[in-house]
Amino acid sequence: MARIHRRKLLQLSGAGAVAAKTGGLASILATSQAPAYAQGATVHWLRWNDFVPASDELLRKEIAPQAEKALGLKLNIETINGNDLQARTTAAIQSGTGPDIILGLNNWPQLYAESVAPVDDIVEEIGKAQGGFYDESKAVANDGKKWLAVPWCVLGAMIVYRKSWFAAQGVNGFPATWEEYRALGRKLKAAGQPLGQTLGHTFGDAPTFTYPYLWSWGGKEVEADGKKVVLNSKETVDSVKFMNAFWKEAHDEGGLAWDDTNNNRAFLSGTISATLNGASIYLLAKSKPDTYLDDKGKPMFQDMAHSPLPKGPAGQFGYHLPMSNMLMGYSKNQKAAKDFLRWMTSKEIYQKWFNSQQGYSVGATTIWEQDPLWEKDPVMLPFRSAARAGRFPGYAGPADRHAAEGVSKYLVTDMYAKAVQGTPAEDAVKWADGEFRTIHAS
Repeated sequence: MARIHRRKLLQLSGAGAVAAKTGGLASILATSQAPAYAQGATVHWLRWNDFVPASDELLRKEIAPQAEKALGLKLNIETINGNDLQARTTAAIQSGTGPDIILGLNNWPQLYAESVAPVDDIVEEIGKAQGGFYDESKAVANDGKKWLAVPWCVLGAMIVYRKSWFAAQGVNGFPATWEEYRALGRKLKAAGQPLGQTLGHTFGDAPTFTYPYLWSWGGKEVEADGKKVVLNSKETVDSVKFMNAFWKEAHDEGGLAWDDTNNNRAFLSGTISATLNGASIYLLAKSKPDTYLDDKGKPMFQDMAHSPLPKGPAGQFGYHLPMSNMLMGYSKNQKAAKDFLRWMTSKEIYQKWFNSQQGYSVGATTIWEQDPLWEKDPVMLPFRSAARAGRFPGYAGPADRHAAEGVSKYLVTDMYAKAVQGTPAEDAVKWADGEFRTIHAS
């Protein structure tokens, strides 16, 4: 894979260049007990601030002490805003020092392929024991020759909506097509209950909306060869024209500036009627039924349901946010870090974290679809097999470094954002197509 040059990484995250490629690692013992030379090592794990706070609390209060006892190491868990993770990652690579393990979002492992240590032994073992990995998890963490990261989870993205508000406009359930959703959204906005969606530079809700929307119209970045850029097509232009009208007629137009938290707050405060999100809105409302109430004073979670995105002329698609743990090549604690990753992703230990998520995330392996957790709440069932329905950035080509750079620069999202702010659809598409051509020429 070609080296990512300093200028390119500066463009992506305001930090520095990729460090030199590291060599191979010694194999790790297939046991939960770390060897003597790893005893006392400190493993620094950098993660996002989870939208399910109970999961972060579990990691710190239960998993970390258990890891220390089982592996003889100290686990330092650091959490930051998800939108700050990429800058921290690139800065650590630039300086050659930082967290031993970094949680990578989307297809970041492809972007930082030269700066991560191989983890094939861990990943193959976990996959074999847990029913194999979803195609999406493999696509973002494997370059076709080796595993670049240990797949962690897939965060399902569904539209959460107010059932009673939809019903008041004559719609029971969720609209099947974008045309039907637009018509409903027009009525809802007129009633002061607009749809809510971000078109901003935020890692989760923006790409998981704009990419599937593009695919549903028949648009795509490249051909299957992964080289020929074909974004500038009639299908893409049609999608942008529709979005321009759909946005103005049906949406809270302040969503242009939203991050992954704004829509949560807007929904729970009753200012929007629907938004694409993980299950965190519903789970928070359910956990605090006396705090989050509907307009009739009843628990709001009882008025919520989830649905995949609507169908477009080319079909119905989803992009569900994959996460992988990257073992950094500069780490001086690679043996201890690998011991921890193997232990943490084992069925017994991961089960605790999976339970704490309550369905907000699904495992990166297929075994978790069969977990009894899914029998507890039918409102969460749409998330159960969401990872099977997902495509990933780079379609119809691979989710490689070029695709990762496109996601990091928010090119598809910005294409739509430019249009709703006044740029003619053809010009917005031409701009994005040119940016992708520049990426693929490097």
